[in-house]
Amino acid sequence: MKDFISQGLKVIDIEQQAVADLRNFIDDDFNNACELMFSCSGRVIVIGMGKSGHIGGKIAATLASTGTPSFFVHPGEASHGDLGMITNDDVVLAISNSGETGEVVQIMPVIKRIGAKLIALTGNDKSTLAKLSDVHVNVGASQEACPLGLAPTSSTTATLVMGDAMAVALLNARDFTAEDFALSHPGGSLGKRLLLRLADIMHVGERLPIVAEKVLIKDALVEMSLKGLGMTAVVDNNQKLVGLFTDGDLRRILDERIDIHKDEIASVMTRQPTVANAEMLAAQALKVMEDKKINGLIIVDNNNHPIGAMNMHDLLSAGVL
Repeated sequence: MKDFISQGLKVIDIEQQAVADLRNFIDDDFNNACELMFSCSGRVIVIGMGKSGHIGGKIAATLASTGTPSFFVHPGEASHGDLGMITNDDVVLAISNSGETGEVVQIMPVIKRIGAKLIALTGNDKSTLAKLSDVHVNVGASQEACPLGLAPTSSTTATLVMGDAMAVALLNARDFTAEDFALSHPGGSLGKRLLLRLADIMHVGERLPIVAEKVLIKDALVEMSLKGLGMTAVVDNNQKLVGLFTDGDLRRILDERIDIHKDEIASVMTRQPTVANAEMLAAQALKVMEDKKINGLIIVDNNNHPIGAMNMHDLLSAGVL
């Protein structure tokens, strides 16, 4: 019977050690590499071949989404025209464990001639790529997890972690915020939580349920039924919000001696209801509603005039829930 478990654990142990050894390489070279990327007025161009290329693609994506504009260029395509993507304002981050990868090394003289700064991530500080670079950051792993010592395993893991270390160091240096992150992830749940505001989802105009405080309860119920939000705002003669009537209030008055055909909505409405402003984040509104145990909110302007309304279903439809 094959012992998959012990082999799997051995791989994890070897790769954990490779990552732990990276602490020795967070030094002046690491600092200088980050300084180059931080001060770059262009883009960080990541280059790598094979497995290093796959890691490079992920590093470029991480840099780009954390405030450092970046993209990946395949070295094979670079020598057939894609070098035109690189300018002297850019910083090139070249990845090769050996530092001798032919496709990468052969385009380095052209990159130097363009005038772009060069950072090399290799496991050999005496390699051609290391010597050509402006800054060399060592990511050498003492042992590959592959028992043949051939398949890039520990070395690619170490390179990926070093790339993350650079990206996060740059993120902190740029005072990059969660909202900045959301701007590059507008389609994700994070983007919706951090970018979507009540102004984007609230019901306005003819879709806003609103009645005067003098109307009969039955007329308020008609308004609630027509607008379908399970509530209606109640306003005074100056169109200022004075109360709210909801489905919950309706259930409450069913146990009381209320005549919906004779009594005014002002007699049963909830006074001083919880309100929101249009610029409130939808995620903040969700927390308010959960804390208050309510299912909807009236949105008011600075003069306490109702300008919109929304409920839990709107948050669900918007993907905030």
